[in-house]
Parts: sequence; structure tokens; C-alpha cells
Amino acid sequence: MRKFVLGKFVQYAIVLFLMLTLNFLLPRLMPGSPLVYLAGEDVGFMSSAEKQAILDEHGLNDPIWLQYLTYVKNIFTGNFGFSYQQKQPISELLIERLPWTLLLTGLGLILSTIIGVIFGAVSAWKRGTKTDANLLTAFMFLSSMPSFWIGMILVSIFSAQLGWFPVFGAESAWSNLTGLERFLDVSRHLALPLTTLVLISVTNTFMIMRYSMLNVLGEDYIMMAKAKGVKDKVIKYKHAMRNALLPVSTVFMLSLGFTLGGATVIETVFAYPGVGRLMYESVLSRDYPLIQATFLIITFGVVLANLLADLIYPFLDPKVGKNNG
Repeated sequence: MRKFVLGKFVQYAIVLFLMLTLNFLLPRLMPGSPLVYLAGEDVGFMSSAEKQAILDEHGLNDPIWLQYLTYVKNIFTGNFGFSYQQKQPISELLIERLPWTLLLTGLGLILSTIIGVIFGAVSAWKRGTKTDANLLTAFMFLSSMPSFWIGMILVSIFSAQLGWFPVFGAESAWSNLTGLERFLDVSRHLALPLTTLVLISVTNTFMIMRYSMLNVLGEDYIMMAKAKGVKDKVIKYKHAMRNALLPVSTVFMLSLGFTLGGATVIETVFAYPGVGRLMYESVLSRDYPLIQATFLIITFGVVLANLLADLIYPFLDPKVGKNNG
């Protein structure tokens, strides 16, 4: 087991190194220059010397290897740099935006998992019936719809026409609400993006749970329980459903890594002030430090979630634990 854990740490250390390198190179390989965002609209009236001075100030004229060493050093010291566009330290931006992303994507992941597990189990239990066919059709339809399209439909109906929910933002601006009033205000702003996120992500869990449940229902111990006259509810929830959750738990852990990165398209559609929208804004403005920081958040989240899934899986599945022992 110790050898297995050590091997996983080495494996993910290599992956992390490669991701850090790609994270550094990709913004610099993109077309365009951040100079216009550093100097503003007056960049066209600046002399070459003035432009070079601005690039020197931000280290963009240094050799690429020196920029890379500085980049790695800053990461391990917790210094993400200064945003060209936002004109403030990136660490402050992340601290401001990350809670909103965790609220949206965390709740979305939990709700989509619960809904997918319940309906996946029902669909498998009712295999071949009209209920199974209807559930399959409904969830496959949801998976085929683009997230931005669902978001715009919800905004059009529940915000523009009915006026039930706000169109954008995470809370009302300049409201200074506290306590229950702020909770309700945040909930109203969260309702539509959360609904959109759940609708586009629930199908994956549903399909995995259904397939896993079907496999479990064909096991000998399920047949034995039925032969002994065990009640259907006991077989369904205590035996079949509990054992079918193993693949779902793995997918949940892997999806957990993406919660730090947010749902970029959904946050953009609803102007939700999370990390996903921050990443979108940084790409548009060629804000190199901010691009690197937001992508780095996603990288660390995904790598950490994968590592945790690999370490936890042997405890969830004794067969894996024995093979790695």
C-alpha cells in the first residue's frame, strides 16, 4: 500500500509539473499583446521606448526561461502577481470571487449527484418499462442542450417575462443587506445559474448510476435475496443501490476538482462574479498573470481531486486494496 501511495504522489507530481509548464506557455502563445491593456487606449501615441519601458516593468521583455523561473517561484510563495486589467493583486481577486464559485458549483455538484443517483436507480430498477424509457429520453434530451441556451431560456422566462429572479449578479448592488434578507437575496440570484448547472450536469451521474445499478442487479447475491423473499425495497436500497454507488463516488471526486474552476459559460451568461467569469475576462484582455492564476486554480483542483480519488478508492473497493497491497 505504501508503494502504491508513493507511486501516485510521484505520478501526480510529474503531471503537476507539466501542467504548470503548459499554464505558463499557453498565454504567451496566444495571438495579440497585453500592451494595450497595460497602457490603455493611448498606446498608439506612445513611442517605442515608452512601450518597451512598460513591458520591462512587468517582466515581459525578460528571457522566457527567466519569466518561467519567476513564475514558478511566485507560485510556491503564494504571489500570483498583479492583474493588468483589474488593477489589483490577483490574490485579492481570487479571494473575492472563489466563494461565489464554490457556492454555485458545490451546490450544483451535490444536487446533480443526488438527483442523478435517485433517478438512475429508479430507471435501472424499472428497466424495460415505460418509466425507464421516459427517464432515458428526458435525461438524454437535457444532455444535448447547450448550457448557454438553457441559461438564456431561463432568463427569458423567469427574469424578463415573469420577473421572479434577477437577471445577473450574485447579490443586489449597494443594498447592504444582512442576515435573512441577504440570504434570500443571494438565493434569488443563485436560483437560475444553479438550475442551469444542475440540468446540464445531472445526466452524467444518471447514466453512470443506471449502468452500475444494472450490473449490481445481475449479481448472484441479489438473485439469492429475491429467492429468499426479501422485500423489494430492502434489495433496492440496502443491497443494490449501496453497492452501485462506488462508480458514482469516483465520478463525484473527479468532478469535485472542477468546482474551483467554476462553470465559465454559466457564470458568463448570468454575469455571476465567480472564478469562471474571471477567467473569461482575463482571456479577453490577454491578462497573462490572471490567466495563469485562474487556470492554475483549476489545475490544482483537478489534480488534487484525482489524487484523493486514487487514494480513497482502495478503501471503498476491497478488491483494489488487495491488489495494491
